[in-house]
Amino acid sequence: MALIGFLLLLWYLSLAAVSVWALSVLRTSAPGLGTTLLVLVGGGLIGGYLSYRFGTKQLLSSIDAVELPRSHAPAFYRRLDRLEARMDVDSPTILIARLPAPNAFALGGGRDGVIVLDRSLFRLLSLDGLETLVAHELAHLEGYDAFVQTLAYSVFRTFASVVFVVLTPVLLPIVGTARALAWLRGDPRSWSRTVFGRLLELVESGVVAALLLVTLAVRAHSRRREYAADERAADVTGKPVALARALRTIQRAAEPPRGLLSTLYVHTESDEDAMTRLLSTHPSTDDRIERLLERARERDERTRIPVTVQ
Repeated sequence: MALIGFLLLLWYLSLAAVSVWALSVLRTSAPGLGTTLLVLVGGGLIGGYLSYRFGTKQLLSSIDAVELPRSHAPAFYRRLDRLEARMDVDSPTILIARLPAPNAFALGGGRDGVIVLDRSLFRLLSLDGLETLVAHELAHLEGYDAFVQTLAYSVFRTFASVVFVVLTPVLLPIVGTARALAWLRGDPRSWSRTVFGRLLELVESGVVAALLLVTLAVRAHSRRREYAADERAADVTGKPVALARALRTIQRAAEPPRGLLSTLYVHTESDEDAMTRLLSTHPSTDDRIERLLERARERDERTRIPVTVQ
């Protein structure tokens, strides 16, 4: 066991030496710091763009979405045309699909956008509700929201990979020493409980914490963009209450049925803890509805018209 521990240590030290040599070669042949940063950012952006494009195609093919002909929904398309004239977007492709729950989402940007609508929305929502919901998705296309978030993740992954490569000459001897000591003690599985094993766990915890911070930042930005899309839709259509009613209808349609088996279902929105809310890409539907109603109340304050969503 002592011999195996010694050989393991030699193996990890050899790998560390190779990584040091590789990094030294890269350092001597690499351009200046500014150019290197530009290359890393450019590589991350290109990777994010390709990931987004291929991911979008894969997603659309997986849900069997089909284009909605104008002849099948002429009133809907007339409203869509009016929205396009008021917003900085080209005519998006409208696809319909059978999603697991009533929903709508936008892919792409203002010039090549795609909006996917669940088939049930045409049954559940009024024409005003559909109009405001599509205006919300057009606002996402205006801001290239999904695309920007994908690029942000891609750039972060690129830099995280570079940091990991730079730390490899340090991490390999730590792992090798921890495993060698565990074999010397006669308990190979205890390597994570050695001093070097705990040091490695500390480094891993730092990486996880950095990933969590970036994830929280991107998710917070996503929630802000949801509020912004709601406000943009309310501005363009002048119908914040219609959007609030559409959101409430979708929320209720997505809830499990209330019956004898209702206690067996998981009710997520009311039972969310703080971390779940922080990691969510969307704010709660109740918060969005309340903001929309408050906007309508401010608009109708002079007329004293009560605004509610039943």
